Amino acid sequence: MRELPAQKTRQVVLLSCVKRKGRFRAKSQDLYESDLFRKSLGYAHSLAPDAIYILSAKYHLLDLHREIEPYDETLNAMGIAEVKDWANVVLRQLGEVADLSNDLFTFLASERYRRFLLPHLPNHKVPMQGLRIGQQLQFLKEQIG
Repeated sequence: MRELPAQKTRQVVLLSCVKRKGRFRAKSQDLYESDLFRKSLGYAHSLAPDAIYILSAKYHLLDLHREIEPYDETLNAMGIAEVKDWANVVLRQLGEVADLSNDLFTFLASERYRRFLLPHLPNHKVPMQGLRIGQQLQFLKEQIG
């Protein structure tokens, strides 16, 4: 029996959506306007990953180029059951574009957005874990110059 070649581990970066958004329909990467999002996206690109997605409270897993309408939803306003349901949808979507067991997932997302995803993704990194917003901005500034 012939052995199949090992599948290449891919790196996938996941950013969380932010409250500050533009007022008109736009590509998701252009809709979110906060300094934290902009710097996180710049850092994500600097990692040269295989894929970058946005974790959206409303749209779940977003491709950077998908056009969406502005919205006013956040996981912070949802109960635990709703957040778990949201995470299950995201995991299903992630499973369609990545190998949940083998790919490396780098989270540039708050604890609320990653809490119920991490247990299902054995290979993950959270480079800004435990940092407050100001510290995250400083970390990102140092990483991307």
